Amino acid sequence: MALEIGKKAPGFTLVDTEKNQVSLSSFEGKNVLILFFPMAFTGVCTKELCSIRDNIALYNATNAQVLGISVDSPFTLARFKEEQGLNFPLLSDFNKEVSASYGALYDTFIGWMKGVSKRSAFVLDKEGTVKYAEVLDSAGDLPNFEAIQATLAQLN
Repeated sequence: MALEIGKKAPGFTLVDTEKNQVSLSSFEGKNVLILFFPMAFTGVCTKELCSIRDNIALYNATNAQVLGISVDSPFTLARFKEEQGLNFPLLSDFNKEVSASYGALYDTFIGWMKGVSKRSAFVLDKEGTVKYAEVLDSAGDLPNFEAIQATLAQLN
């Protein structure tokens, strides 16, 4: 079940591409855009995250920290981040616990893979309350970035 707007987002601590632990609570006082994505090095995921990279100024202008999360290993995410020149943290939910707690986990993906993050977007305000939630069933779809940016703009 996806998170409800107006509810507090579940806290988490995950490992980033440099193998540092990153906690959601460390971003208190900032708006946060969490993007769950199925798999590094796939076409739609690359398009989505490169779009964020190319428009990072829009998110910075709304005092928003962008976090990309997938079930890929930190090593895979490090390579992906480097190759694509991504300018925001990628976090490994290798154990699939955070994706599940956000209602953003496929039971099966493309017929045989189990436990892959659903493409999803969550905007949290400075107190960690969910202000926007979008969980996509089709991995080929992209989040509504205009609605995300409008939500972030309203928070400032």
